[in-house]
Amino acid sequence: MAQGKFVTYLRVSTKRQGDSGLGLEAQKTAVEAYLNGGAWTVCGEFVEIESGKSDTNRPQLQRAIAACRVYGAKLLIAKFDRLSRDAHFLLGLEKAGIEFVACDNPHANRLTVGIMALVADEERRAISSRTKAALAAAKARGVKLGGDRGAILTADAKAKGVQVRKAKAQSRAADLLPVIEDIRTAGATTLQAIADALNARGIPTARGGTWAPTQVSRVLA
Repeated sequence: MAQGKFVTYLRVSTKRQGDSGLGLEAQKTAVEAYLNGGAWTVCGEFVEIESGKSDTNRPQLQRAIAACRVYGAKLLIAKFDRLSRDAHFLLGLEKAGIEFVACDNPHANRLTVGIMALVADEERRAISSRTKAALAAAKARGVKLGGDRGAILTADAKAKGVQVRKAKAQSRAADLLPVIEDIRTAGATTLQAIADALNARGIPTARGGTWAPTQVSRVLA
């Protein structure tokens, strides 16, 4: 049985399919069948009429992914090919922490992405091995390698860590701002009212907790 929060994403390739509703109706039926029973919540529904050839020119998919991040939900699709066949894109979702489920094969997402990740990891190992072999050969020829770069690497690592944290915070804020604008439009004018509305919608903070005025203020800043 389905458990937890979901964001649904349906896609057809042509406007004719979208107008007829035939392709979408079949996908809706598959999603409804998957969600038949269990304790679940649908936090958002997104429909796209766009070819699957491009993963970057699909605004509704990007909105669905943003909603998954906001709500901490899984992306639910009717068929695996409605999402993507591109390995880089799928691995990017996995790396970003976006879980997805395909109704026609609920285990295909983890299995397929896992295999892709293993292949990529093996390639990284091969590259590392070749690099080490090349360095060893150079050292054997008397080439002086490197120097004491520990302090530089440490400082660089710290700087990159700060950049990563800032980027994550900015990305999270960008996902949340449209939701906060909707809450404001509905009449919430204080930080406390916005925090209460976010909690009422079941949207967790970045650390999975509940919202307080201070946290809202940080997002708006």
